[in-house]
Amino acid sequence: MQNIASPVNNSVLTVAGLNRLVRECLETAFPLTWIGGEISNLTYAASGHVYFSLKDASAQVRCVMWRSRAQLLGWRLENGQKIEARALVSFYEPRGEFQLNIEAVRRAGQGDLFERFLRLKAQLENEGLFAVDRKKPLPSFPRYLAIVTSPQAAALRDVLSTLRRRSPHIRLTLFPTPVQGEGAGEKIAAALNAASTSDCEAIILCRGGGSIEDLWAFNEECVARAIAAAPIPVVSGVGHETDFTIADFAADLRAPTPTAAAELLGPDREALRLSLARLQQQLVRQIERNQAEQQQQLDWLATRLIHPAERLRQRHSDVSQLGLRLHHAMAHQNQAAHMHQASLRQRLHAARPQPSAQRENIAHLAYRLHSQANWQISRQTGKLNSLASSLKQLDPHAVLARGYALAIGADGKAIRDAGTLASGASLNISFARGSASVTVKQVVATPEAD
Repeated sequence: MQNIASPVNNSVLTVAGLNRLVRECLETAFPLTWIGGEISNLTYAASGHVYFSLKDASAQVRCVMWRSRAQLLGWRLENGQKIEARALVSFYEPRGEFQLNIEAVRRAGQGDLFERFLRLKAQLENEGLFAVDRKKPLPSFPRYLAIVTSPQAAALRDVLSTLRRRSPHIRLTLFPTPVQGEGAGEKIAAALNAASTSDCEAIILCRGGGSIEDLWAFNEECVARAIAAAPIPVVSGVGHETDFTIADFAADLRAPTPTAAAELLGPDREALRLSLARLQQQLVRQIERNQAEQQQQLDWLATRLIHPAERLRQRHSDVSQLGLRLHHAMAHQNQAAHMHQASLRQRLHAARPQPSAQRENIAHLAYRLHSQANWQISRQTGKLNSLASSLKQLDPHAVLARGYALAIGADGKAIRDAGTLASGASLNISFARGSASVTVKQVVATPEAD
């Protein structure tokens, strides 16, 4: 249990503060718990809340069940009833009273029944008895239905009045059976088997609401297996919308109430009449529209319809026009062929060899070739003489013949500047004829120009 820190010893709490701490301590320390006892001092308030005491041989505790929870109960609490309540331990601060906030209520002993319900549901579900692929589709417009219920059940009156209002044409057969009490499960299964072998198209299994004990016959295994074995669809309308039984899971479709089961299988005749009338109007409009379109197509085809004599006359006219066009085309082609032939004849005559004209042309070309050759020879000869004269001017021996000499240093390079020589240096002097080796005695350098 969680500990709540106590206030400082020298601090003073208000009564409201103390009650708030007590409430927080209780609600934190105690989770939602099932508590069993006997109802006493029961009061249904105008607000919809329910107040009572839960007691046993040694103690009692105040309880409150808020309206939102009480509306889901489905049955009325009474003084002296032994119940099991799922409650949150709380504290009513304004009056400083310890109380239980009730979340759910079941009659004492229902815990065992609920455990049996869960075990059987798990077993049958594992066998595939509730599988969706085993569910059979409901007939869209049934004509013969079977009802499995008690003849004294209020649910039967609801189903009959609903089907009489919605689908009075449907033939109904009641397979009577007890819906609660000892042996009711086997009798319900037998009634289902009998309905399955009849000519009915579907079965309505129905009963009004009640406690889990009241509805327990529909949680029997034999009932679930009879529903699954039925070759025709079974609609389960057992109890209120919040009630669930094994039969609901085994059925091909679960309806929240018996009335809803009847509405699922009984189509609304008036709605069908309106739908048929609307479809009839649509069909009439579509037929009229199709007739108008066909008439329009017929009128269009009539305008294209031609008398055979008129068609022959048109074909004769067409053939005459085609013959005329053919004659003109052939004449045009013949004329074009003659013109092309004349053109080819002229080209052939122009291409025929003429020896006298060719001889004159050859003689003229030979004269032009001889003249061009002489001109080219004369031009190249003048150019050669000009190049020879320029070459002679650049000949070093011609320079030496005019009295100049070429001084070559010890490194084999020509001496161009006396300033690069030193006294005693050896030179080789080349002349127009012969050469001489000399030694420099004195160097006279020419000063550089400014």
